[in-house]
Amino acid sequence: MADFIDKDFPREVEFLKALVRVPSDNPPGDCARHGEAAAKLYEKLGFKVERHKVPADVVKRHGMVSATNLVIRERFGRGKGPVVALNAHGDVVPPGQGWSVDPYGAVEKGGAIYGRGAAVSKSDFASYGFALLALKNDPRGLDGTVELHLTYDEESGGFVGPKWLLDEGIVRPDYAISAGFSYAVVNAHNGVLHLEVTVKGRQAHAAMPETGADALEAATGVLAALYKERQRLRGIKSRQPGIDTPKLTVGLISGGINTNVVPDRIVMRLDRRLIPEENGAKVEKALVALIKRAVKGKGISVDCRRVILAEPLKPIAGVEKLVDPLQRHAGKLLKTRIAVKGVPLYTDARHYSAAGIPTVLYGAGPRSILEANAHGADEHIKLSDLKAATHVIEATLRDLLRSK
Repeated sequence: MADFIDKDFPREVEFLKALVRVPSDNPPGDCARHGEAAAKLYEKLGFKVERHKVPADVVKRHGMVSATNLVIRERFGRGKGPVVALNAHGDVVPPGQGWSVDPYGAVEKGGAIYGRGAAVSKSDFASYGFALLALKNDPRGLDGTVELHLTYDEESGGFVGPKWLLDEGIVRPDYAISAGFSYAVVNAHNGVLHLEVTVKGRQAHAAMPETGADALEAATGVLAALYKERQRLRGIKSRQPGIDTPKLTVGLISGGINTNVVPDRIVMRLDRRLIPEENGAKVEKALVALIKRAVKGKGISVDCRRVILAEPLKPIAGVEKLVDPLQRHAGKLLKTRIAVKGVPLYTDARHYSAAGIPTVLYGAGPRSILEANAHGADEHIKLSDLKAATHVIEATLRDLLRSK
């Protein structure tokens, strides 16, 4: 099938460019337009596309405006073999500043396509779709089903995307491969806990601060406790290759009324990264207890609200059936050792694993997020990496669906 993919590659490049040119920033998360554009592009390739509109109340609950997830199912042979899902997300972070090209222009230069989402992960809309197209072109000896799960809320947690599709019973694959980079097979990643901490006091005139309860003064005690905890976490090391230590960051602070008023309310948002050995619920309970112990002062109280809890991705039984062919085919094609490791970020692939579905991350892209400028200015994907991922996914699917 190498010849088919190579000959069809110009069409794959134009397919990816068309996806990049349709904005799908999350936030704000108004992604239904991109879903429809993607569906029409897949239909032009000859695929039957299921459109699954997520109810407005569900979308709103997770901080988005609109989302329509797409599912494509292709059955081969008798359909008795495994169901393999390929999951990529079409929502992207906003472009921000510092671009040398139009972030929605899909500019091709120097053997790469530049644009927001070119690497993460509209590239895998293309690599997965055209790998499946190659299977359809020659289905001999295949038995089973390949599904494309094209979702729209990875940047906000995956609850509206893969989790919703799984919870609604729309999909239930035997294996899942989610968007990733071509030079490693990722079998684990960190989780994350976001907490909103509100320290409450009582306002007073700055000429008589003793008549109030200073929420900012109390918040400094909370900050001191959190930064002490950050130091403690640096002494904990994950056993998973590619993952370092738990992390703790206070990313946002707001509050106060005016310069001459004792602040009665301080709000902090914190990010706690979980290594695979940790349990998110237990970490949350301990962190909330630490914060409450740190709050001191008459008239002071504190509330802690969970914003998001994403458990880590951990290898489960059966994942080796994905790792082995991906590692073998990628190593042969890219002529380098393909590592099997974890990464310190978190993705929506964890929802498949949590449902008992063996899951890894593999897709188009370079050796690292930094190399692709993913989530940064001038994000790009090398055409050679896009083509390589298409070949590797196609060959892996053939191994997984080969009739006995």
